[in-house]
Formats: sequence, C-alpha cells, structure tokens
Amino acid sequence: MILSRFFLTVMFCAALFWVPVFAEDQQPDSSVYMFSFFRGNGEDGLHLAYSQDGLKWEALNNNRSFLKPAVGAKLMRDPSIVQGPDGVFHMVWTTGWWDKGIGLAHSKDLITWSEQTFGGVMAHEPTAKNCWAPEIFYDHKSQTYLIFWATTIPGHFAQTENPNDDNNHRIYYVATKDFKTYTETALFYDPGFNVIDSFIVYDDQNDRYAMFLKNETKVPKTEKNIRVAFAEQAAGPYGPASEPITGNYWAEGPAALKVGDRWIVYFDKYTEGRYGAVATRDWETWEDISDKVEFPAGTRHGTAFAVASSVLEKIKLVKPD
Repeated sequence: MILSRFFLTVMFCAALFWVPVFAEDQQPDSSVYMFSFFRGNGEDGLHLAYSQDGLKWEALNNNRSFLKPAVGAKLMRDPSIVQGPDGVFHMVWTTGWWDKGIGLAHSKDLITWSEQTFGGVMAHEPTAKNCWAPEIFYDHKSQTYLIFWATTIPGHFAQTENPNDDNNHRIYYVATKDFKTYTETALFYDPGFNVIDSFIVYDDQNDRYAMFLKNETKVPKTEKNIRVAFAEQAAGPYGPASEPITGNYWAEGPAALKVGDRWIVYFDKYTEGRYGAVATRDWETWEDISDKVEFPAGTRHGTAFAVASSVLEKIKLVKPD
C-alpha cells in the first residue's frame, strides 16, 4: 500500500488510539440495530438511534449529539460508521460543503471517541469542489476498509456536463487495512451520470457486493432516485446502475441493512422532511415500506449497522448534556 501524504495526521492519531478488543467482547448473544445520523446542517455533530426490528427507530441521548465536529469547516454531516473485526468502530463524515477532505475518528463503544482528524483526500486536485457523503465499508474477504465519497472536478467528465447543472459528481476512494497506510485517491465508480451517496453491502446470498447510489442528474430531467449496481469484488469494478428502486419522490442518502431474510434500504425523503425505505428478498422486486418505518424527528442521512446488545446498554446509560 502507498502511504498517502494527506493521511499522515490520521495515521498518527489512529495509531495512538488503537486498542485491541478481544473476541469474547464482540461475540454477542444477541444484536440490535444502530443508526448514525445528523440533524440540521450537521453543526452539532453525531446522533445515534437504535431499533430492535429495523423499522421503529428511537433516538439515544435524548436526540442530542454524542460528538461535536472539530475539523475542516466543523460540520459533521453524513456520519458513516463501521465496526472492524477487532470491535473498534470507525467513522467518516462530511466536514463542510466545500472542503477537499473528510473527517475520521475511532471509538471502542460509540461514546468516547479518538481525536478527530482531517484527511485531505482531494487536496491534490486543484479544481476539486468538494468531498460529500463519505462512507466506510469493511470487506471481510480482503480484510480491507474502503473509504469512498462524491467529488465534482470540473471538466473531468465533460461529456456528461451541462452548463445548467452546478455539479457533476463521481465516486472516489482510498483503501486501508490498518488506518496507518492508505492507497492514493482513485476513481471508484463512474456510471455515466452525476452520482452521489454511494453505500456498499455484501450480498451473502449471491456472494457479491451491492452498491446503492443516488442518481443526482438535474438536467435535462431531474432524477433524484436510488439505484443499485453489483460487483464480484468490494473494490469493483461495479456494473451498470439499475433502474430506480425508489418511487416518484426525491430520495437521497441510502443505507442498507439485512433484517431477517430481507434487505431494507433506508433513504432521506428530504423534500418531505422524513425518512423512507424499500425492501427486497430477491433483489428484483422492491416494496416501498416507507409507511412502516419511524425515525427520530430531524433525522438526516445516516448509516445502519448491527451491534452487540451490550454496546447499546452502555450507550443507554449516557446522560444527556
């Protein structure tokens, strides 16, 4: 792996924080579901909710922040969390509207976090406009973490640019096994249109990887819908994006979770000020279950993941500030 200059600070802080968690601490008798999200513009930081059934979500800490933003433009939008095989949680987020990097922090319990660090993942691109909606995914097959996000670089995809459209995002990524060394930033996914809000899961039933994504095309026709693409390897290449799996409404920020024998894809119905969801058992037929999900007031763009019940019980003991 190539040591990326923009992650030197991240490497140092991660190394200081790293504390192994033994296997017996991460093999739960039962598990629950967690949802990381932000409110407003992301100015107050990380919010968490939990669910027993993947449908009804309840805010923790009285829907107050667990972690205040401290790097970049000091926002904490789109918080994405994954738990590694050693039990440590890792989070990335959007630090500001026009930053050329993303935030990174680590935690053993989702309560106490390491020092926040800023990774200038697009600092080498002089015209890059942003780094939006980063996600982190752990690939158990390659034992590698993938960190990916959306960036607009004017002129890089001129064939799909439109003078009436302000952005033309593509998905970029870096990879790491240990948060000490990182690959250089590379193009991850180009579906041939303005794309943002990618989210990856491993489809164990079909032994493949699924990337959910938002078609952000605005002209000549506004899309604003969620689609899915597949790959044999976590790092791709991913195939063509499907037709929309969401309905006739604006949807963004997909996050997928396997609950029982079906996959549920949550998304922000941001023009309606609420969250929606679709579900599938066969990856072909998608049922809109938006009327069956409940989220805390003000929930914006988050990530769903499973944790040991003991993790939730400790979080419930946290007293609101």
